[in-house]
Amino acid sequence: MFRCVQKSPGGCLVRNAPTFRPAVTNPATHVLEAAPPPSPRRAPEPVDIGLRELIAVREIVHAFLTADRPAEVFQFALNRVSPLVGATISCVYVMDGSSPELMRLAAVYNWPGKYGSFLREMRVRLGFGPSGEAATERRVIEVPDVFADPSLEDWQEVAGELGFRGIVALPLQTGQGVLGTVTFYFAKPGPFASDTRHLLRVVADQMAATAEKARLIDDLRRANAHLAESNGELERQNAALLEARRVKDEFLANISHELRTPLTAVIGYIALMQEGLAGPMTTEQQHTLTQVRGASEQLLGLISDLLELTAIKRGGPELARDEFDPRDALREAVDVTPGRPHNVELHLDLPGELPTMRSDRAKVVKVLASLLSNAYKFTPRGAVRARVTTSGDRIAYAVEDTGIGIPSTAQEYVFDEFRQVDGSTTRVYGGSGLGLALARGLARRLGGEIRLASEPGVGSTFTVDLPLGTGVLPADDAGPVAQESHKRSA
Repeated sequence: MFRCVQKSPGGCLVRNAPTFRPAVTNPATHVLEAAPPPSPRRAPEPVDIGLRELIAVREIVHAFLTADRPAEVFQFALNRVSPLVGATISCVYVMDGSSPELMRLAAVYNWPGKYGSFLREMRVRLGFGPSGEAATERRVIEVPDVFADPSLEDWQEVAGELGFRGIVALPLQTGQGVLGTVTFYFAKPGPFASDTRHLLRVVADQMAATAEKARLIDDLRRANAHLAESNGELERQNAALLEARRVKDEFLANISHELRTPLTAVIGYIALMQEGLAGPMTTEQQHTLTQVRGASEQLLGLISDLLELTAIKRGGPELARDEFDPRDALREAVDVTPGRPHNVELHLDLPGELPTMRSDRAKVVKVLASLLSNAYKFTPRGAVRARVTTSGDRIAYAVEDTGIGIPSTAQEYVFDEFRQVDGSTTRVYGGSGLGLALARGLARRLGGEIRLASEPGVGSTFTVDLPLGTGVLPADDAGPVAQESHKRSA
């Protein structure tokens, strides 16, 4: 009977103790599940060695095309190639990932069914036995006759029970290293002919290369599955983010509406009090009401900006179709934009003749006013220059300042809502961070875009590119001055 011995075919450690539990194997490797072994094939009639080599390569390639994973490639190849080389039994041992000193059984051909239960516990220690030596020394190990070698006395009982005498163990190696060993057991003793040795080497090399390709494909399949899972998670997170943004925008819109109504009433009552309809007021009271009204109007403007920004995200607001002089829009923006420091000069460069612009004039003025306000805020001294030019059917407004400038890393997010270059609570420059976000949103709603060029310590230039429309405004209607330079006090 076959017993649990220290040495078994290939130098295996065969144990039934719990510490030698079997490694998890692919269900396609039937013999590792103690399933009935495949019926031994009758050895083919002797044929030319070159033809046998071609047949062996063909069968291994067929194994690669048929199987999906390395273990399946080994099993399929053993079933096809073992009869071709005349082996009675054959095994493939691969490196055991759980232990660097052991190899586990990955595939087997024609193992006797009554000994199938021992396959679960079979391990080969590197450097021991033909299979272990072949993997460690990376060379072919031949045992012509187990029964003729006194040093293999422990193997003779096993060989007698399993029915083999000769052994050839070949390393499965690729450019990445040794994968394991393929070992063929022959019923007849050697020595083995040179053409048989050559054929076995070809078989081992092809099996290693094929298994390595199958492993790479399997790794790629796993990576793709992991990538698909990651993409799915990213899509779920993106959907959650979009939903969170939608809820935020909806909240801002609702709360802004709720705030604007009572705030408008407060401003109205302040105006009535300033007109004296609630009784006479002292000069100091008038001054205080003026400050309260200014702060209330500033807050109302912020709420209006929030509502307009929310409307832009929802595809609005509705646009008017006005026909106007592009220079008048810039002049109006200058007139309605407060906050220019007293030591900052304002220059307007206006050409003498421009085509008529067809767009929403109020939205264009609002965009330009936002850019002028931003230039005033970040230019403590120097100058702000605004100009307008045309090119084809496009018009470009540029607002240039000699202020503090914007670092290149911050230029990516200055147009984001509620973002500023210095977002700390101790920042020097105030503001809500809505001006540039609203300006870009309106510019895009008008069919244009805003570009930024800036250098810290030198200044910034914001350029608004918008569609012009058709029609030409005569030079006589352009206004009395073609080039204007404003040097107003704050």
